[in-house]
Amino acid sequence: MKRILTMIIMLLLTYGLSAQEQKHVVFLKDKNNNPYTLTNPSAFLTQRSLDRRIKSAILLDIKDLPVTPSYVTQIAATGAVVVYSLKWFNAVVVNTNDPAVLSAIAALPFVDHLDQVLPKNPLQVPANSGMMHMDEIPPYTLYKPLPVNITKSTGSFNYGQAYNQVHMITLDALHNLGFSGQGMMIAVLDAGFYHVDQISAFDSLWLNNRILGTRDFNLPGNNVFGDNMHTHGTSVLSIMGGNLPGQMVGTAPNASFWLIRTEAGEYESLIEEYNWAGGAEFADSLGVDVINSSLGYTIFDNPVYNHTYADMDGNTTPVTRAADLATSRGIMVVNSAGNDGNKSWHYIGAPADGDSVLSIGAVDASGTYASFSSTGPTYDRRIKPDVTAQGQGTTVVDGGGWVVQGSGTSFSSPVVAGAMACLWQSVQTFSAQVLRDAVRSTASRALSPDSLYGYGIPNMMNAMLLLSTTQTLQEAQHGYSLFPVPFAGSPWIKNDRKNPEQVKIEILSVTGQVIGVRNIYMNTSSTMALNDFDGMPSGLYFVRIISNSGQQILRAIKL
Repeated sequence: MKRILTMIIMLLLTYGLSAQEQKHVVFLKDKNNNPYTLTNPSAFLTQRSLDRRIKSAILLDIKDLPVTPSYVTQIAATGAVVVYSLKWFNAVVVNTNDPAVLSAIAALPFVDHLDQVLPKNPLQVPANSGMMHMDEIPPYTLYKPLPVNITKSTGSFNYGQAYNQVHMITLDALHNLGFSGQGMMIAVLDAGFYHVDQISAFDSLWLNNRILGTRDFNLPGNNVFGDNMHTHGTSVLSIMGGNLPGQMVGTAPNASFWLIRTEAGEYESLIEEYNWAGGAEFADSLGVDVINSSLGYTIFDNPVYNHTYADMDGNTTPVTRAADLATSRGIMVVNSAGNDGNKSWHYIGAPADGDSVLSIGAVDASGTYASFSSTGPTYDRRIKPDVTAQGQGTTVVDGGGWVVQGSGTSFSSPVVAGAMACLWQSVQTFSAQVLRDAVRSTASRALSPDSLYGYGIPNMMNAMLLLSTTQTLQEAQHGYSLFPVPFAGSPWIKNDRKNPEQVKIEILSVTGQVIGVRNIYMNTSSTMALNDFDGMPSGLYFVRIISNSGQQILRAIKL
């Protein structure tokens, strides 16, 4: 207890009494006495979220369970204001500056610790080696409004001044094939979305109900479009979802968007990394396909929290751990590399260091490295950034609704995030990580990646062709189907392959436990009733079919 109380005192001294520094993260020991169960995931995840996991053969685990509600209630009873819970970290973010309240929280039997928000070594303040916030706003230069009604089109859209940033990655070719984001869901984690509800560039999103909702994790309940909100998210959203024919069209103009504020533009605090985690968890529960995060963290207003280059190892910072957890749930996480390339601290920030995160550097309109774009490698010597796109002289919409130019990896990231949504739309059977690998392997410097360009400038058309070929081969190898879905009695399994084969059929619970096995010879075009489900409770299951040619996982829902 003495250790915990000492930490609480240090928390108060370190955080101070300003409003933004009253938040603390309470880490819990377990998720016992939880009314939520992994056998009934629809109670806390949407069907779209479950479907995304099924597509990628991702099983649920204890991190998916919400924080035990009674624990949250007891924490609130101490007098602390509960801001939000973090199920992936099994933690609760609270707001209080009362030492007695913090002591009462620490004394609760299910509380593990509160010290994760402290510096690793409170007695040694890391030196500020000239680092700057990679998401510092504005890190870019805005110029005068650009000319309008410029015809720059390859068929589907008149991109106007945005043509170069779209054409550079051959995304216009995908758009011409009809892949411009329809049916895809993108979450934008940012610092605010000033006047997105008023600016004409977003009219098509509103008219077609493709702004799906908003959430503010920095100050819950806020209007993220309000006059006090930052314009950064407005510009970022415009690069993906803006639609002003002849002026600028975004990279995913027909996608749908959730707008999630996790960043406080007026200060830098470690709590923002936990805000990011909360936003990513929320996006996961909604079934979001792609997260664009034009944010990143290296230093803070209080230097004792500063990250070091050694922290850029893909496993250390809270925000990077959250980003990797998001990708482990099947989300494509696209993050700006940072704007520190020409500073003494020139490395990427967090969460761009995540091994599963698609980190985006910046080039100019000719495809030449932009000097401000943060560089790799990560501390553990992995190639970063992953790819680069136009982030210098990028066409954006500013907070006044003007079409202007801006620079920063904050802008190259949404160029790619929107493109990834279109690519995924074109080859929907693949996982996010397979798409990431395909984009890297077909980029301009794939044979000789480096710390400036990563794997180079993406070629979305080539990535789609590679994936389409792979998809055709996979369909030839795996041709089993399960019907009906959902079912009440016993479902049927059918072999649509050209050749008969011996197969092993496993019935899996949603947590991956094998609860039924049978070996059978399946003739071509034959069907077989799976009566293994007799006596099993209603719920979500998986059927795994294993043969000499590979394996296939099918979804089974029993009513």
